[in-house]
Amino acid sequence: MSNSSFFRRLVRYYSLYTIGFIVFLFILAILEHEGFPRVWIGYIFMFSTIVVYAVIGILSRTANMEEYYVAGRRVPAFFNGMATAADWISAASFISLAGGLYLWGFDGLAYIMGWTGGFVLVALLIAPFLRKLGQYTIPDYLTARYTGPWSDNIVRIITVVATILVSFTYVVAQIYGVGLITSRFTGVDFSVGIFLGLASILVCSFLGGMRAVTWTQVAQYIILIIAFMIPVVWLSVKHTNIPIPPIAYGSAIEKLSEREQVLIDDEKEKEVRAIYRQRAQDLQERLATLPDSWEIGRSEIQHNLDALKAGNAEMQEIRRTSRQLTAYPKDAEDAQRQWTAERARYLELTNPPKRHTEPFPGTPDESDIKRNNFLSLVFCLMMGTAALPHLLVRFQTTPTVREARFSVFWTLFFIMALYITIPALAVLVKYDIYSSLVGTDFTSLPEWVSYWASIDKNHPLVSINDINSDGIVQLAEISIDVDMVVLATPEIAGLPYVISGLIAAGGLAAALSTADGLLLTISNALSHDVYYKTINTQASTQKRVTVSKLLLLMVALVAAYVASLKPGDILSLVGAAFSLAASALFPALALGAIWKRANQQGAIAGMLVGFMVCAYYMMLTHPALGGSASGQWFHIAPISAGIFGVPAGMLTLIVVSLLTPPPDRRAAAMLAQIRHP
Repeated sequence: MSNSSFFRRLVRYYSLYTIGFIVFLFILAILEHEGFPRVWIGYIFMFSTIVVYAVIGILSRTANMEEYYVAGRRVPAFFNGMATAADWISAASFISLAGGLYLWGFDGLAYIMGWTGGFVLVALLIAPFLRKLGQYTIPDYLTARYTGPWSDNIVRIITVVATILVSFTYVVAQIYGVGLITSRFTGVDFSVGIFLGLASILVCSFLGGMRAVTWTQVAQYIILIIAFMIPVVWLSVKHTNIPIPPIAYGSAIEKLSEREQVLIDDEKEKEVRAIYRQRAQDLQERLATLPDSWEIGRSEIQHNLDALKAGNAEMQEIRRTSRQLTAYPKDAEDAQRQWTAERARYLELTNPPKRHTEPFPGTPDESDIKRNNFLSLVFCLMMGTAALPHLLVRFQTTPTVREARFSVFWTLFFIMALYITIPALAVLVKYDIYSSLVGTDFTSLPEWVSYWASIDKNHPLVSINDINSDGIVQLAEISIDVDMVVLATPEIAGLPYVISGLIAAGGLAAALSTADGLLLTISNALSHDVYYKTINTQASTQKRVTVSKLLLLMVALVAAYVASLKPGDILSLVGAAFSLAASALFPALALGAIWKRANQQGAIAGMLVGFMVCAYYMMLTHPALGGSASGQWFHIAPISAGIFGVPAGMLTLIVVSLLTPPPDRRAAAMLAQIRHP
């Protein structure tokens, strides 16, 4: 079949699919209007979309090596751009990015600038050269580029380790998002929701590899873009009477700024912030008197619990005091950590509401630190984007190098459709909460507050407490998790429940599409680059595909288990993956394409040094890894560790390459093949 007829057939299939999905949406809206139970609408949305992905996966099943690894290298640029956009628009983009902009305002734009700018580097430095060599994986490409006096397997194994670490960190964040969505809209436990979502991931990637993943991702992009656009357009019309969110953005910002000023001047808000200031001061006094303060506090809670039991108090009060005792620090050292973190949180809450459009607020020193972190994050996200293995391998699926270049254009186009809308959604939701929820009586809180607070009792996604006991909700009394803003948008805006189900389906599509690509990248690196290229070079095509499928299953189960432990929020996990990818792989990928003198020894040294510097800085400064903010260099946050790893790797690659013999004739011929048609 010719490329043009294949393209026309794809257009016809996905047009019918889109029309069918819109009709399905209207049917569910009618059912809700007629009184169909909400919970069943959520079930239908979740499971019907999963069934569609499963059907595509089953129809695309294959044991052909070329189809399994690179979709037969026949995906048109338009559809590869759509699939790559779905692969890219992960749970971080769909679920967390608008939430980040909601909470951080201007500072959150670093994600949009960094991620979008990274595709410029992909188009200029990476994608065309990858396609010219026609390899299956990124370790394949770097091994072919950096041949030399040492064993080629050294480059391959280092790249495989980096690929696995980066992709595994990223996929844990996606599976966490799957668990969040599934638990919210089916009512199952968070951990159970993770493994339910995992089943739908495996159906696609396990059966058909890149072929199934590609056609599933196109279907997932269509769902996620429709799901995101409907509520934001609704909010845009509600607050500005303008149906195009990017155009309505300016008007919404103006209204939000006026509301922010009212809340900054509000006396009740100042009263709540004064209470937080007093709590921070109390914690400071307790920290200053450790370990005595820890022992006194524990004794008081134990005494209260004993008194309640002796006085036959209500069981609810006894349980509440028991939970206080259980949550109390285990020892003085634990108290030091907990109380320090709690004091920092209270001090942050003493500040007036941050203006959404104000860049880098604070004293001159604070402003400089925030600006440096903003620019560092943009740098890491750009370099990381250009080095993500699961993203780069997508450009191996096009028929030609020319199609690979056009594929980058279409990818940017489809990503832009979402990214220019995300800032508008953040502002519109923020204005809705500032004007509708703030000022509400505590006895008449909207239902969505209790819904989202009940998903995770230990770490509530939303919390509203009457700090000053006046019975009225103040902004300073509201705590909202970054990962729930988009998912809760339909309920916050008062939209029909069918839109909540649609958002859940879109968020699930975003998480599943990226998770599919990541798991496939990890399993292919293990099966192709480790098993076939290193251990058993005589393995048959069928055996290699079978090994890849088994490894994919094992990696998926491990990733699901790690995600069930809730290692961090989605954006922080994804940010770590980008810094690691940038530090370990970007110098070798970029210099390998543009600098003839880059050799095998330099690439090996550059990858190792870049990765080690980045990983060391993360361990030194990230609390979850045992570090602390006191270890930061130039006050750079651990999420931007790549700002040190990339220059270290780049400099090491250059110096070692210059101090060792130039690439041999075989490497020079390979570079000529990359650089010229």
